[in-house]
Amino acid sequence: MKLEVLRPGPLTTVQDLGRPGLGALGVSRSGAADERSLKLANRLVGNHEGAACLEVTFGGLALKARLATWIAVTGAVCSLRRNGRAEGMNAHLRVEAGDEIVLDPPSAGLRSYLAVRGGIGVAPELGSRSTDLLSGIGPPAVAAGDLLPVGRDIAGPLPAIDVAPVAAPSRAPLTVRVRLGPRADWFTPDALRTFTEAEYVVTPHSNRVGVRLDGPPLARARTGELVSEGMVPGAVQVPPSGKPVLFLADHPVTGGYPVIGVVLARDLPVAGQAAPGQAVSFRAVS
Repeated sequence: MKLEVLRPGPLTTVQDLGRPGLGALGVSRSGAADERSLKLANRLVGNHEGAACLEVTFGGLALKARLATWIAVTGAVCSLRRNGRAEGMNAHLRVEAGDEIVLDPPSAGLRSYLAVRGGIGVAPELGSRSTDLLSGIGPPAVAAGDLLPVGRDIAGPLPAIDVAPVAAPSRAPLTVRVRLGPRADWFTPDALRTFTEAEYVVTPHSNRVGVRLDGPPLARARTGELVSEGMVPGAVQVPPSGKPVLFLADHPVTGGYPVIGVVLARDLPVAGQAAPGQAVSFRAVS
């Protein structure tokens, strides 16, 4: 029971909910950049929410089914085709042995999630099947010719719905909520005001490690450097350039640049869908 990769697109990786709790060992959580979309894809095919899926960045994935099964595609809005015929997202889809599945580049959002009933059954490492691009832990990025095994991570029957009523990612400017600190005191009052009022743009140098942003630089109120501190998903670190970097799933576990704020966990899926050229702004909350 396998899926054959015909074309992987720019970047396709296996992701689940990651490896929480291993930061003290130098291992970041990794996992899906948009957990909401991964969980939804799994629910649509009757899997446990944390089953391994394919995270498809910028589309371009083509697969051939070597088994009859069910799949679902969620996340970034893309044209989904089965044997050349358009199919709907956010719904379970029956595929037969020999069917070819293609995900075109997205029209909104960045990352799509393809779930197969039973999950992607690659061998886990440190309790997870996720690919961590920074550390190299987990399976390598998907490549043409790969045969991906299908697992048995099934929770129950298929849900009795046609389409999941979820809002699609948008190409409009994004707003994410952030708690200031823990090193907000390293920045001037003007910098803090700029951080929460200005609009930043996602650069093409962004990846699963972090979203690199271009916009007004944030001036420090203090000189010198910090001793390296622990980092978490959502931390907004400010390097000497003054341009913020929003850490995502494959972030380093420590960092020596001050963190001006941390994006709320419930807004991280929004950040995980931010595409190059898209505007992002931060709204401070208490």
